[in-house]
Amino acid sequence: MTAQLVVSHAYSLPLRVRLRYDPADPYVVRAAFFVDGDEPVEWVLGRDLLADGVEGFAGQADVRIWSAAGRSDESLYIALGSSAGTALLEVPVRDISSFLQDTQALVPRGTESGLIDWDAELAHLLPRG
Repeated sequence: MTAQLVVSHAYSLPLRVRLRYDPADPYVVRAAFFVDGDEPVEWVLGRDLLADGVEGFAGQADVRIWSAAGRSDESLYIALGSSAGTALLEVPVRDISSFLQDTQALVPRGTESGLIDWDAELAHLLPRG
């Protein structure tokens, strides 16, 4: 999909965004942002956070998402912060909503924990004896 990197109130740069969802990691969406042929910048976003942002305001600190749907435009805004600075992205809310519907067809919201191999996760966290 295409998004806009908001530089100022009057100026933005187009960028490509690739969203990926893997039912084996059901709580997250991986987002890759491409600008001018450079290596993509990748972020991991919570699927619920993204869905909640479509409905209103979600997140805090490094990731905040909110929708302008119902106002004069139909945009979703994603603010990403790091030690290098903050980026504000404007994405068509219809594209995000469509993507989320596709993910929920694979893994309905609220059923994610049934897909996690909890024994393997615990074995990874606990010291081997």
